[in-house]
Amino acid sequence: MKRILASLILAAVLPVGFAQTNSPADRSMSLTDCLTEALAHNLDLQIQRYEPQISLYDLHSAYAGYDPTFNFSATRNHNRSGAVGYPSTISDSDSFSSSLGGLTPWGLSYDLGGNVSENRGSSLAQIDTGQYITSRFDNSGGQVGLNVTQPLLKNFWVDNTRVSISVAKNRLKFSEQGLRQQIITTVTDVENAYYELIYAREYLHVQQQALALAQTQLDQDKKRVELGSLAPLDVQQDEAQVAQSRASLIAAQFNLAVAQNSLKNLLTDSYIKWHDVDIAPTATMTPTRQVLDVQDSWSKGMAQRPDLLQAKLNIEQQGIQLKYLRNQIFPQLDLVGSYGVNGSGREFSDALGQYSTGNRPYYSYGAQLSIPLSNARARNGLKTGKANEQQLLLSLKKLEQNVMVQIDNAVKQAQSAWEGAEATRQARTYAEAALDAEQKKYAVGKSTTFTVLQLQNNLTSARSQEIRSLADYNKALSNLAEQEATTLERNKLDLQVK
Repeated sequence: MKRILASLILAAVLPVGFAQTNSPADRSMSLTDCLTEALAHNLDLQIQRYEPQISLYDLHSAYAGYDPTFNFSATRNHNRSGAVGYPSTISDSDSFSSSLGGLTPWGLSYDLGGNVSENRGSSLAQIDTGQYITSRFDNSGGQVGLNVTQPLLKNFWVDNTRVSISVAKNRLKFSEQGLRQQIITTVTDVENAYYELIYAREYLHVQQQALALAQTQLDQDKKRVELGSLAPLDVQQDEAQVAQSRASLIAAQFNLAVAQNSLKNLLTDSYIKWHDVDIAPTATMTPTRQVLDVQDSWSKGMAQRPDLLQAKLNIEQQGIQLKYLRNQIFPQLDLVGSYGVNGSGREFSDALGQYSTGNRPYYSYGAQLSIPLSNARARNGLKTGKANEQQLLLSLKKLEQNVMVQIDNAVKQAQSAWEGAEATRQARTYAEAALDAEQKKYAVGKSTTFTVLQLQNNLTSARSQEIRSLADYNKALSNLAEQEATTLERNKLDLQVK
């Protein structure tokens, strides 16, 4: 009944501009509704979702180091030579070559290739009489074979391609944790914005109640002035109170509009579609005390924090680099071998026919050793890699310590917020009782307008502090979940990166 009366009084005293404004349509939304919208349309999330895709493409590119390469060439040569006054020597040749080469996952490099060429033409030949005659020639030849090289020391158990693949896998996991961090951040932001919107709506209601109280006091005192039981100066105090309450109400309306926009900005990638919608939260900020254990929170944070997992992945990546750098200090010792067949004849078909019979084979095998005399580049590269690893380990230790401090602070903040919410609830209850008692005293002439107005202000302040404390408590729990990286579990969200 009091709320209905306050609403009627408020409608009578609000300026015409407020009374005639067309309010946007309300859209009732639970916190789950808001989170669903944000996970589907939040722009920060849409941007971050591309990172795992890009990392996956990089991984596929790294595997391309094992793709074989095919080469083919065809060449025709023509040559005319000879001294002036003599018949010229003419030669023509056609040659073809092709190869297929690449690298295997165990470091073996191979090159399977072949070539064939045909030479034809004419040349000068001197006979016993001293005369020159022109002789014609036509021949073909070539070979087909396989060449392999297998490292035994340097580039044996790790090489550039294997390092690139391992690093790309590591960076894919890193990007997935980055996406998880962004989801946690977005969900937390939506939670906080949702509670801020509830606070803004409740705060607006508090200011409406304050204006209704002030207007009721003004109306009652005007009647008392007419009856001669109250001095006109007291009415001026009432009017000042009404004006101040109206100003506070206008500020509260602006704050509510800002809170609406803040939440909308997190929910959509098309703000214009939400511009004329007012979100009406269906949840309340009824406090529910949670049992907090800093040791349990530390355990969760150390195991699940995406930034900690990313730091560990950086150390893992450096370990991959160190494995490669250690291998690079070894000498280059390779086994080499080749096998193939030769072919020759007058025409292409003759050489190709000998390839198929395989009766003109060739082969070779052996070892190659290469030892850098100082090897300064590899040795210092390894030292640099070890120093970088120690630096990353210290950075991880510092981050773990910071995480423990952040979680400890978040636990204390949540505990303090709960106690604050309880204290402000009691303060609001006492303020309501004090105002009610003072109004009864005022009705029988045993109090003053100033005292009543002061207690009205106290009640408004107590109500504002209570809802502020409730919002802070809910936000503190949300912040604690973010520090523990349990935000998704808290909101029953299942994250699957595909």
